[in-house]
Amino acid sequence: MPFIDLRSDTVTLPTPAMRQAMATAEVGDDVLGEDPTINRLEAMAAERVGKEAALFVASGTMGNLVSVLTHCGRGDEIIIGDQAHLFLLEAGSVSAVGGIHSRQVPNQPDATLDLAQVEAAIRPADDHFPRTRLICLENTHNRCGGACLTPDYMGQVRALADRHDLKIHLDAARVFNAAVVLGVDVRELTRDADSLSFCLSKGLSAPVGSLVCGSGDFIREARRARKVLGGGMRQGGIIAAAGIVALEEMIDRLAEDHVNARRLAEGLADMPGIALDPSRVQTNIVFFNLEEGAPDAAEFCGRIAERGVKMGPTGGHRIRAVTHYGIEAEHIEQALAVVAQVMS
Repeated sequence: MPFIDLRSDTVTLPTPAMRQAMATAEVGDDVLGEDPTINRLEAMAAERVGKEAALFVASGTMGNLVSVLTHCGRGDEIIIGDQAHLFLLEAGSVSAVGGIHSRQVPNQPDATLDLAQVEAAIRPADDHFPRTRLICLENTHNRCGGACLTPDYMGQVRALADRHDLKIHLDAARVFNAAVVLGVDVRELTRDADSLSFCLSKGLSAPVGSLVCGSGDFIREARRARKVLGGGMRQGGIIAAAGIVALEEMIDRLAEDHVNARRLAEGLADMPGIALDPSRVQTNIVFFNLEEGAPDAAEFCGRIAERGVKMGPTGGHRIRAVTHYGIEAEHIEQALAVVAQVMS
């Protein structure tokens, strides 16, 4: 490993089993519904999260956009957290591509949206207003430090949505991390969502791809939205094969990433000049702040990179580190030693 790369779990490399599966994958034209490996992956994904059907897409951003486009028309509105990946980090796609308005509600530190604030944000029936159609949630929540939404909270949002005839989309990019740390079947976290998109290319370590999951009718419409976005991948079974291995072999090992993240957080918290509460670290994402007098995030990350460790500056004095497949316990100790050296 030339660097201990903690910038993101998107830097994972495919496992040897994935490479073998990709090399021998049976393929066909997926746009015509004839790629057997993609068909198998989609069926497996739908069953795993308790939905009727699934659709293989190129990325989590495409998965979220396809889902919102399927739920909403031009001029409709979604309610979304102000720290949501879909709102902050997907190039304004729902507005730019779909003509869909977003209304932001503050994310709480535990990644939830206050239900009273969500209800207050729902538009009344009035020609002056966009029509509220969809509530968007995220689990685990990136900007809230990998925090997990619980089955109980999802049920409360479901009850609110039903009272107002709204749908729920779950950005479930890292939902298997949440299921592992909460000790629940992932279906308990997805059952109350009308649609969800989960990533294969983060902690599950596949090289590319996400799955949109929902009802059969929803996925039929989502397939049209994917086509609009140029998302038909023809003989995509070559990459879908790695996704099958990811679902079969890579979920249980996410617990290792959580252990490594907690060790990293505890080590960082003990260092002068670093502000971090390790008890807030639930999964594989660690955010920390450099205190007054320390270098800013960009300078700090440049200094540790010179010593073989990469982390992600997120502005000001805030830094993100993410554990993943390929990062072992000894890498965490090496990273802590480098940070200690820089901070001294």
